[in-house]
Amino acid sequence: MKTSINKAIQSIFMIVAVAFFQSIAAQNDPVRLGFIPLTDCSPIVMAKELGLFKKYGVEVVVTKESSWANVRDKILTGELDGAHCLYSMPFSVYTGVGGKAGSEMMIAMMLNVNGQAVTLSNDFCGKVGFKQMNKVTPVVAAKLKAEKEVTFAMTFPGGTHDLWLRNWMSVAGLNQKAVKIITIPPPQMVANMKVGNMDGFCVGEPWGGVAVKQGIGFTQVASQDIWKDHPEKALVVNKEFSAKRRSDLVKVMKAVMEACKWLDVPSNRKKAAAIIGKAPYVNAPADVIEARLMGDYNLGCNQGVEIYDKDYMLFHKGGMVNYPRKSHAIWAMAQFVRFGYLKEAPNYTAIADKLILDDLYKEVAKSMNVKVPNDDMKPFALTMDKTVFDPSNPAAYLKVVKK
Repeated sequence: MKTSINKAIQSIFMIVAVAFFQSIAAQNDPVRLGFIPLTDCSPIVMAKELGLFKKYGVEVVVTKESSWANVRDKILTGELDGAHCLYSMPFSVYTGVGGKAGSEMMIAMMLNVNGQAVTLSNDFCGKVGFKQMNKVTPVVAAKLKAEKEVTFAMTFPGGTHDLWLRNWMSVAGLNQKAVKIITIPPPQMVANMKVGNMDGFCVGEPWGGVAVKQGIGFTQVASQDIWKDHPEKALVVNKEFSAKRRSDLVKVMKAVMEACKWLDVPSNRKKAAAIIGKAPYVNAPADVIEARLMGDYNLGCNQGVEIYDKDYMLFHKGGMVNYPRKSHAIWAMAQFVRFGYLKEAPNYTAIADKLILDDLYKEVAKSMNVKVPNDDMKPFALTMDKTVFDPSNPAAYLKVVKK
């Protein structure tokens, strides 16, 4: 009897010991963060390049990923602990729009606002000008009549580029069912437009600027024209990582926050452009990255230059950028209903509460003397579409907003 009890105790001890040492080993593992080759991966890349992860006492391995679907899968399986990610992607995945419904990806903080664009092919040059929204639909209609098909590309169903593209179509009065919308990874946009696979695309910089530089397309509108200071990318993390390695996540967030502050100093942007333009990162011309980082947009198609002064890509803005707002999560999910991805409204508030680590963000912000905005859950309207969105009543918004 005693022998059996002793063996049971030994077995329990071994199980506890193995779990303990596995936990210790996991704490010593480097944090694995992914990114997609876009200018707004800069906070993660520069946190690495500036030695900020080391400053805050965490080892981080940064890896280039091929597509948003790849990022999604790796975060969910734990192959990545976190990544630079479309802010609306966790809600798209959880609701079943862009992944297996119920899959949880957690938002730790926001990385940037603004800095995406709708680029049209040269077939539209001279027919539709910069921000000439009233000319889009007639030109598309004529092209449909002549060629039977018009194709636009975005980067992930329910992702931010998808939402900006569909909001752009709505403002232009373009019937979304009349055109074809495809999914293409960001770094492949320009090459696909070059061979005629699409008539336009919505993606983050520098790919809009690269299309202009290569003479294959022009900027019809920047995303900040659609919605000034719109939420864009977030630091999204694996659920288990956020729970079991909370202290490491805090260190990562502090390093990324400091990188965001550094990036908002105009004199640092030339240095950032040179670094992120290199092959291991974005692999694009540094001059194109720098120009649009500085708000200097060569529009292409002989349209001249548009200077964005206070509404170019921003990474911190005194803390206004980095706070993950539940109202923005609810707005994104309302778009899924608006554009037919979801037949019924999801439980907006419950999902936002589940996936946004706002208490953790507030803790980190307080420790770094970063002010937390008090504007969450207040009504707002986009810059082009003036329809007021009240996050406490999405149903009222959906009754009156254009489809």
